Amino acid sequence: MADPERARKMADRIKVIIAKRLERGLRDPRLGFVTITDVKVTGDLQHASVFYTVYGSIEERTDSAAALKAATGMMRSEVGKNITARLTPSIEFIADGIPENAALIDDLLREAHERDTATERDASTAQYAGDADPYAKPRDYESDDAESEDADEDVAEADTADRDAASADESVTK
Repeated sequence: MADPERARKMADRIKVIIAKRLERGLRDPRLGFVTITDVKVTGDLQHASVFYTVYGSIEERTDSAAALKAATGMMRSEVGKNITARLTPSIEFIADGIPENAALIDDLLREAHERDTATERDASTAQYAGDADPYAKPRDYESDDAESEDADEDVAEADTADRDAASADESVTK
């Protein structure tokens, strides 16, 4: 197994070689605007995975993928000429999902912002379901005593009125 530092350097070198070759162009008209985003080399330096993105529609992406697959042998020979390794690694082109993931994250962030805005708007017009201050407050015993005396007098008057009405009903029924 090779040194991880050597594998990283080889991956960087392969990335530059393939990017320069794509800059000079391929004779395939299907190839669109391709950007090499990353290259990963296995520990034994026998295989290189080249990650790329394509700017454009889905059709352009599929056409570019087919063009890169057709040009894999030519790209491998280009890499073999420009690296100083005993064996040239096999090359595999893999479409990178970074743009799709970034678009998904942008959509999620936009949706979260809209929900936050709606919550703030609802909170600014919200009212309490019960009292504005639902917590118990310390009682003022002097005012409670005065209120209870008034309540006691009202109860006594009501009881007297009820007794008078009951006695009047009894006298009528006799």
